[in-house]
Amino acid sequence: MKREEKAIIIDSIKELVNKYNHFYLTDISDLDAKKTSDLRRQCFEKEIELVVVKNTLLQKALEAGNKKSDELFVSLKGATSVMFSNVGNDPAKLIKSFRKSGSSKPILKAAFVEESIYLGDDQLEKLVNIKSKEELIGDVIMLLQSPMKNVVSSLQSGKHILAGIVKTLSEKE
Repeated sequence: MKREEKAIIIDSIKELVNKYNHFYLTDISDLDAKKTSDLRRQCFEKEIELVVVKNTLLQKALEAGNKKSDELFVSLKGATSVMFSNVGNDPAKLIKSFRKSGSSKPILKAAFVEESIYLGDDQLEKLVNIKSKEELIGDVIMLLQSPMKNVVSSLQSGKHILAGIVKTLSEKE
């Protein structure tokens, strides 16, 4: 491969790293053609971009990118594929569900999620349970709405009591 071709590949990987907020480094080697096709189809359905890369080119792209991902370099050994996603836990959920079909792959090597780095396949369960930014915002809004709903319902029930008291007082005279 010529230097110009490598530069083009590095630039395209760098664009993907900068475009997506989250990416997972995985090992999908040893998957047969049918399982690889199934994995790619599931990635497409969940809007996850799956790219098989050379480790040295990926490392150069990460170095040139605008994310602090130096800690990921230790996991760049053997065959590497990258899952790019805008939702932090979607690739982890996909890996977990894909393994339920009887495959031991893909293996999670590392992940860059919510500006944090996770190393090793044992981190998969943590990544599945991570809430996305939108889910966290929804939780905060729900927590903020709860006291307001209590006040409004108290005021609404109070208006019925006040109406009853005024009616009773007006009937006495």
